[in-house]
Amino acid sequence: MSQRPYVIDELISAKAIAARIEALSKEIQAEFADTDKLVVVGLLRGSFVFIADLVRELPLPVEVDFLEASSYGNGMESSREVRILKDLRGAIEGRDVLVVEDIVDTGFTLSHVLHLLHSRNPARLKTIALLDKPTRREVDVKADWTGFEIPDEFVVGYGIDFAQRNRNLDHIGKVRFTDTDAQS
Repeated sequence: MSQRPYVIDELISAKAIAARIEALSKEIQAEFADTDKLVVVGLLRGSFVFIADLVRELPLPVEVDFLEASSYGNGMESSREVRILKDLRGAIEGRDVLVVEDIVDTGFTLSHVLHLLHSRNPARLKTIALLDKPTRREVDVKADWTGFEIPDEFVVGYGIDFAQRNRNLDHIGKVRFTDTDAQS
């Protein structure tokens, strides 16, 4: 499969991301100051860089688990059908849980995951998203904490991919197509 040519313009710098994570970690620490252990659930795959940096900033006892949910495949648009590809390994009943999401776009994935996790009766269930695109929301869902609100642009980097590429960028970049068909 050939891919349209594109360039990536920096939208959010690595330095800005690090500063925002430091600030968010203080808010999360205050919220969960009384916890015995916080279960931090990363939504794979896009959150893996964010969750790693976030938990290193949290001076709390944490357990990390992962859930893989997908509504994109290799495309740029959500299919609106959320599939759980990998479930949690541990039980969360009666435990404090923080769900870490890379980006809230249409809201389908986060809404589906929250419904699933609520059914497992955690003591507290909170959410954090690195990026939020509120103009794209189709489901009424909002993260408890958000790193950055961004415009309706296709972004990559810091764990977020385009057809499994660009996850390794240390910043968030905006994809800009360079071919003449990009105006559609």
